[in-house]
Parts: sequence; C-alpha cells; structure tokens
Amino acid sequence: MILEASHTTTYIYSQPASNCHTEVHLNPRPAPGQRVLDHRLSIQPEPDFFSSRVDCFGNHVSYFSIHEPHTTVTIISHSRVELTAASATLPALEWEKVRDVLREPSSPEEFDASEFVFPSPHVQLGEAFASYASASFPERAPLCDGAANLAARIFEEFQYDQRATTVATPVGQVLREKRGVCQDFAHLMIACLRSLGLAARYVSGYLQSGEGSIGAEASHAWVSVFSPGHGWIDIDPTNNVHPCGKHVTVAWGRDYSDVTPVKGVALGGGDQLIDVAVSVRPAGA
Repeated sequence: MILEASHTTTYIYSQPASNCHTEVHLNPRPAPGQRVLDHRLSIQPEPDFFSSRVDCFGNHVSYFSIHEPHTTVTIISHSRVELTAASATLPALEWEKVRDVLREPSSPEEFDASEFVFPSPHVQLGEAFASYASASFPERAPLCDGAANLAARIFEEFQYDQRATTVATPVGQVLREKRGVCQDFAHLMIACLRSLGLAARYVSGYLQSGEGSIGAEASHAWVSVFSPGHGWIDIDPTNNVHPCGKHVTVAWGRDYSDVTPVKGVALGGGDQLIDVAVSVRPAGA
C-alpha cells in the first residue's frame, strides 16, 4: 500500500507579525513496515532561514524563521510512503518479566527503551493509572494481551470529544472525565503502562481517511509498547487496532511535547487564527 499524505497549517494574523520562529515535525520517518518514498515541505512567505536536523529519538525536525512583516504563514507538507503489513505473530512474554527486564536492562535496546518508563511533561504516573491498568494486566498475563485489552477498554469506556480537552489538559483529568481526543487517549494509555513499570512511547502521524476511522483528517496519535527481544509494538486506543497499512508514522517520543507537528513564536500579529487540514489517500486516488 502506498499512501499520500498532505498536511497544511495556516496561521492568519489580525495585524502584521514582524518575525516568527517555527519548528516542525512533518517529515515521516523510516519505521518498521514503512518506507518513505518522497517528502516535500513548502513554506510561504519564503523563510529567511531554514535548517533541518535529526533529534535524539531519530525524528526529522525542521526549523525556519521569517524576518519580514507578514499577516499569514502557510506550511504545506506532502509525503508519499509505502506501508507493508506487520507480522501477525506477537510475543507471549509475561508483562511482569518485561517490567523486571526494564528495571535492570542488559542490552542497548533494553537500555534505550527504559527511558520510556519515566514521567514526561504530558504523562504523569501514579496509583490511579496503575489501578485502571490492573484490570487489563492480571498476574502472568502476556504483555501484548494486556496492552490490547487496555486499548479496547479505553476505546469502549471513553468518548471521543474534540471540545473536551486542549493540549494542556492533564492526563489525570482525562481519566476522571473519560473523554478527549487521540492525543489524550495515547497519553492516558502511556500513563497506565508506565505506572506498571512498562516502557511506552507516543507516536505521532496520520491515519488513512475514510472507512469510519476516528482521528483521520487531522494529525493522529497512538502508542508503542516495548517487548524485549521483539521490539516496539504499535497499538491505537482511539480506534482499538494494531496499526497495519493505514497509519503513517511521522515521529515518536516521550509524549506530544517531543513531536509537536508545528510550534513556534511570533512577534506582534495581534489575534491569531490557526487552520489545519490533513488528507491521507491511497496513491492515485
């Protein structure tokens, strides 16, 4: 399957902004089951400065600044990726054994994964999250079974509501009020997994439009959980699926703050309106 993704972000200012400085995570990264065929980034007005780098998680990050007065900024990302189906065979390692390995990692892969056990800016840990997760992780349950059950419970018990939360909504509030968007559900699932001592990371990307998928037509988010000897296993609690051929991975990190699609500052500008449009379609459709 080859998918083409288009992501357009437009900033509209009520008064001229004298300059702006912006960072973007919009270039899909190579990932298991994903090959990046093409990526193009267009910015208007043309930036006075532009640079790119790879961050500590291996994500492609671009930075630009505009030094001339402007009333709009339009950022357009076009991507073309090839997706292949992941193996249907998942490891059967018990979750307690995974937890114990992460407490005393013995390989570079385990050591790197152990970074994703700790709290992060948008993911707090605590008894409330461990208690909610415990129903999905009985004694000696396979890690993958527990993660799938937890994702299914979030899907069934929480309401997708775009008006319920903002980027700053604490994950504890999401747990109490049981509503939010894909970003919230990913943060909640990560908080639950990490509160049990498991490694979980936040994945930012896109979801193929249509077919009733929740979270398409916008940036999407899901979760990866680590299993020693196997690697990272993706799961999407918003749609209760293991990503397979419809999810385009852009970046991953500890939480949303590491992989924000577009963020920056502007001097002046008055009131600001942001418009975002995302489309993901099979190539040629």
